[in-house]
Amino acid sequence: MHRLPGQSCGRLVLAAGLMFVCASARAVLIDEIQVYTDDLRDPGEFGLELHLNTTPSGRSVPDYPGEITPQHGVRLTPEFSYGVAPSVELGFYLPTDRNPGAGPYLAGVKPRVKWLPLHPAHNEAGWFAGANLELSAVAQRFEQGRYALELRPIIGWRSHGWLLAGNPVLGKELGGPRGAEAPDFAPSMKIGRTVMSGVQLGLEYYADLGPVSGILPAPQQSHALFLALDFDREPWAFNFGVGHGLNDATDAWTVKFIFEVPLK
Repeated sequence: MHRLPGQSCGRLVLAAGLMFVCASARAVLIDEIQVYTDDLRDPGEFGLELHLNTTPSGRSVPDYPGEITPQHGVRLTPEFSYGVAPSVELGFYLPTDRNPGAGPYLAGVKPRVKWLPLHPAHNEAGWFAGANLELSAVAQRFEQGRYALELRPIIGWRSHGWLLAGNPVLGKELGGPRGAEAPDFAPSMKIGRTVMSGVQLGLEYYADLGPVSGILPAPQQSHALFLALDFDREPWAFNFGVGHGLNDATDAWTVKFIFEVPLK
């Protein structure tokens, strides 16, 4: 009975993929910093995560008039999620931002659908694959093109001691000064090693290489590496990471914290 919703969402994600192939700008607002893995709500299960991050040292010069830059900003984003089928999860972000002398702001809204037709059973090892489709409507002070679509393929492998995951993300502005450009390519990767029960240490890598039709020169690309800790012992689960930019085009230091609010 649950196969039809999953198939319908799969067609939706694939249709969005065709839009990207036929059709950039990565979102300026840093509302969430994470690599999507095989996490998936059970059917009928609600979830709430709080994404908190700040940029002690980063970009302070606006890319366009009126932009609020990341430096010294604090972003708090509640993420609501709900499992609708064994392979389908719906989500909804409410990003907020506070900068010195500016804010707090409700930055916008971001609904999403996650489709993961291949994933191991709970506490089991195996491959996982799927995609996440997200639509964003964000104030112009954070993104010059207010509306954007993001297609995030998800692929990885999990064992009892290791986690490997990758998201070759495509982001497309829907209108605005860059609406006619090709989508941006922003890959991210994660490798984690379990060091004790419920505790994992690892590295997370995030990049933005520019439009797929013309990858930016290396000095203009964004590359950041995070040292990350994942803690998952019921009822508490969180991710904490400290990231450093690997070139001058990337924010020098970013700190992030993702906390899962226990609802059970």
